[in-house]
Amino acid sequence: MISYDLTGKAALVTGGASGIGLATARMLAGFGASVAINHLADDPRGPEAVAKLVAEGGKAIGAPGNVGEKGAAERMVLKAVERLGRLDLLVANAGTPGIRKSIAPAELDLVTEELWAQLLEVNLLGVFRCAKAAGPALKAARGAIVCTSSISGLGRAGSSLAYSATKAGVISLTQNLARALAPEVRVNAIAPGGVDSPWIVEWTEEERRVTIERSLLKRRCQPEDLAEVILFLGFGAAMVTGQTLVVDGGLMLG
Repeated sequence: MISYDLTGKAALVTGGASGIGLATARMLAGFGASVAINHLADDPRGPEAVAKLVAEGGKAIGAPGNVGEKGAAERMVLKAVERLGRLDLLVANAGTPGIRKSIAPAELDLVTEELWAQLLEVNLLGVFRCAKAAGPALKAARGAIVCTSSISGLGRAGSSLAYSATKAGVISLTQNLARALAPEVRVNAIAPGGVDSPWIVEWTEEERRVTIERSLLKRRCQPEDLAEVILFLGFGAAMVTGQTLVVDGGLMLG
């Protein structure tokens, strides 16, 4: 793993109470950054994550708020920036599948207008809202944004076709945010495959086994695998912007 000296740097991680977001927040704090952990206001895992990072010697604050709500997302970002004093990295990671059971592409009747609305608000508009609100602070710091997309946005079937479409949208949004915020801010994305982390969708053991067998590296990604790449795109990769990096252990090639 690459080591970074992030003393004096500040980051905001949306969806930071669990999974990829929490692993990223812990890694950032471990290298000395001050981290704002965004979480839903009623999610007890958020304050617990902040308390644990502080107990481990890290610098962390909570940033409650729903990125899927117009106005609430922007207020959350601005308050976090005010408390942090600056912003060097926005990890636009918050997302939702909106369902507990995956919906096969042919099951169109199960893909409702309500599901579309929720996924668009959180997975796509949430990224835009946070990036737009964070833009001035990131420009001042010559910082970076890393968005969380998915290999389902690159043609693999996801938890639903609506979910896949929003993640494809994140890839396009990443490219256009890179144009919008250049030259001061770099904007990139990661596209995870199967990840062992808390998630709403209840994948079966058979589905997990298949993803392992099909991956070239014969294992599922851990949240820390994604966190490592997020830090690289955030604080390394000085000439990389507008790109989406697949982090799936070779699942798409299997």
